[in-house]
Amino acid sequence: MKLELYQIDAFTEEIFHGNPACVVPLKNWLPDEILLKIARENAVAETAFFIDNGHTIHLRWFTPEIEMDLCGHATLATAHCLVSILNYPNNNILFETKSGELIVNVKDGMYYMDFPSRMPEPSGLPDNIRQSLNIQPKEVFKSRDYVLVYESEEDLKKISIERSLFDLINLDPGGVVVTAPGTDSDFVSRYFTPQASILEDPVTGSAHCSLIPFWSSRLGKDQLFARQLSERGGQLYCENKNERIIVAGKAKTYSKGHLWIE
Repeated sequence: MKLELYQIDAFTEEIFHGNPACVVPLKNWLPDEILLKIARENAVAETAFFIDNGHTIHLRWFTPEIEMDLCGHATLATAHCLVSILNYPNNNILFETKSGELIVNVKDGMYYMDFPSRMPEPSGLPDNIRQSLNIQPKEVFKSRDYVLVYESEEDLKKISIERSLFDLINLDPGGVVVTAPGTDSDFVSRYFTPQASILEDPVTGSAHCSLIPFWSSRLGKDQLFARQLSERGGQLYCENKNERIIVAGKAKTYSKGHLWIE
């Protein structure tokens, strides 16, 4: 079986920046174990598989280890693939996903993703996570992910993870996002996933389901600009809409090809 395969850098206007995702269009669903093997072989943070049902797109996301409940950058990559490569006729794309219906609006090369809001609540922090951090957070919150709040952007740049301790905990399907006020943005973040082949995710759209309502409340504004401070870096344009959030960005196609399944 021959399948199309596209690799797209999301939340960036430049190749080799943002977060790479692979996108694989399907006619029918393959067994989950095959989808997971493809994701492992692709060796990027997320592989998105989709089936075009006509009016809606059925979308699923796989890391090299598990199927995810929500992935922002691979959703953006899929929308970019549909519009810029596969000539999808609509600028409003309706995805059917494990997180319900997700709408992506496309305008002037920007992809506006309508996602659920996940306001984090005050929380304790497991010892394995706390001991793995070289700098301790000021505050700890949790929704799907642990949200660790720091004093400054400089603190975030200096954070390192002792992986032997960090990997003792399984947060499936969540992770740990560290965040602080930005110097040239409203807020900044980094995202780490224990027991994952890729420890630090370059740009994490789904984490902003919690970061946007949190910083909107903290800063008293609904329109926010965010940066993720990974080595590749990424820019996210954000809006708080109470029960929903909008997280937007651009994308660049890196490669087009095929894969074969015997």
